[in-house]
Amino acid sequence: MPDFKRTLVTSALPYANGHIHLGHIAGAYLPADIYVRYLRIKGAPVLYIGGSDEHGVPITLTALKEGVQPRDVVDRYHSANADAFARLGISYDIYGRTSSELHVDTTQSFFRALDAAGYIHQEDMELWYSEQLERFLPDRYVKGTCPKCGYEDANGDECENCGAQYAANELVSPRSVIPGDASSPVLRSSRHWFLDLPKFTDRLKAWLDSHPEWRANVKGIANGWVGDLRSRCITRDTDWGVPIPIDGPEAEGKRIYVWFDAPIGYVTNTRQWGMDTDRGEDAWQAWWKDESSRLLHFIGKDNVPFHAVIFPAMLMGQDGYVLADNVVGNEYLNIFNRQTGKSEKGSKSRGNMISVRWALEQFAPDVIRYYLCAIAPESKDSDFDWDDFMHRYNGELCDVVGNFVHRSLTMTVKNFDGKVPQPGAFDAEDQAMLDAIPRQVDEIAEALDGFRFRQALERFIDLGRKANVYFNTKEPWVTRKTDMERTATTLYVCTQVVKALCHTMAPFLPDGAAKLAGILGVALPDGGPDGGADGWNAAKETLAAGAALQPPKVLFPKLDPDYIAELAEAHQRGEGF
Repeated sequence: MPDFKRTLVTSALPYANGHIHLGHIAGAYLPADIYVRYLRIKGAPVLYIGGSDEHGVPITLTALKEGVQPRDVVDRYHSANADAFARLGISYDIYGRTSSELHVDTTQSFFRALDAAGYIHQEDMELWYSEQLERFLPDRYVKGTCPKCGYEDANGDECENCGAQYAANELVSPRSVIPGDASSPVLRSSRHWFLDLPKFTDRLKAWLDSHPEWRANVKGIANGWVGDLRSRCITRDTDWGVPIPIDGPEAEGKRIYVWFDAPIGYVTNTRQWGMDTDRGEDAWQAWWKDESSRLLHFIGKDNVPFHAVIFPAMLMGQDGYVLADNVVGNEYLNIFNRQTGKSEKGSKSRGNMISVRWALEQFAPDVIRYYLCAIAPESKDSDFDWDDFMHRYNGELCDVVGNFVHRSLTMTVKNFDGKVPQPGAFDAEDQAMLDAIPRQVDEIAEALDGFRFRQALERFIDLGRKANVYFNTKEPWVTRKTDMERTATTLYVCTQVVKALCHTMAPFLPDGAAKLAGILGVALPDGGPDGGADGWNAAKETLAAGAALQPPKVLFPKLDPDYIAELAEAHQRGEGF
């Protein structure tokens, strides 16, 4: 891997059209946050960019149904989702918006540059039109029967049931979904602007081929698209969105399409971050136009074409932008239905997904973060299962890590005046446990560097398992009655493991790590865009004998089975969103 000076991390911008749910978190936001926190504790310069996607037809459709303006919708959900992310510990450096004037400027600059370079052209296309309302109907304003699978509630341009995409004239039995529109849509010609993706075919292929390390799902989807590239319409007949930067009647009543402007939001929000932090209007360029900058996208697999094909082409079509070093795409988080015993696709419309705001009313953030990482859908879909949720959290985090930390520190504080004891000579078991610490820390790092977050968490838990075996073998509750030197040595070794657990849990479980750091009296470096001290390798450093310890607290309280059963039943009744 090249020697990068800095890393820019993005997570897909969620629509400001509804509350974020656990499927979103598992797919794009928790993996990114874990990786960013890992880089920060290592002291590596890293910038984490997020924000709301505030254009697009779903937003205007919601506004029409509610009788409000699109601005009212995006203001409501931008605020709600920013709060939910913050409460869950998703640690953005900025959570911006694509409805800002700065974003209009950035998007129009992209459009002009691509147009000037010959990558944008105009075409006439047939679109659905409402004669009653005297207006064109964007894709989501029309529903009908999918021409591929026969699903009767398909959108105007794609089918949620089978994933097929099609032209407007292929939709069967179209109908308008605008309240009060009783007319049957008819096809009319409308002139629009297209991005000439086929011109990027060779460069996209070469770029994708240069990254054999990417996940198979991302490579498969991206290569499938690149093998059949077509020009893509980048404008829509609507009054909500970024205006087309072209003078003339042909641009009236049209806006740049959301799929074009949304990823540009990463650039906009980096610009905004530079201005908000008084780093200057040009601070963003070091992150986007310096070859020593590393760009990483974290997304769900439905966003792979935009981040591994279309947005890279948009960047290739103008001078100086770096391309993503990795596009980390996850599969889907589904819901296990306890009544049917089957996995179901999780969605708000089905009423079975769990919103972040509801989950945080029931659990501490670390509880949610632990389980979603433990079942992360990295290579295949995974299920949120209430029983598995309780057993994994209680049986792994509480019983293995939490129990070891608490009993080790309780015995140490009680028997050695609240200080790390002075050890005696180490025997083979002591040394083996001490030797396991740096090895395990390095193995956790190796998994995180490879974006294998489930494996990294398993290796973290495995350090706790090794420590429990050591503790039980040494039986300090027995030796304290006859051999305090032996007990001191055992508990000295245990405090070294506790310190390593504190540092290595920080990316996954920031609240628990902060509490444990306070008990141990250690600092957890938290760098950022400018980098900082290396706190990751500090996990391997010794906690000195005589260092003061605070009385331990329970880091991870167990979940009550009756309470979980009640929540599972409430969720089954349709609560949870």
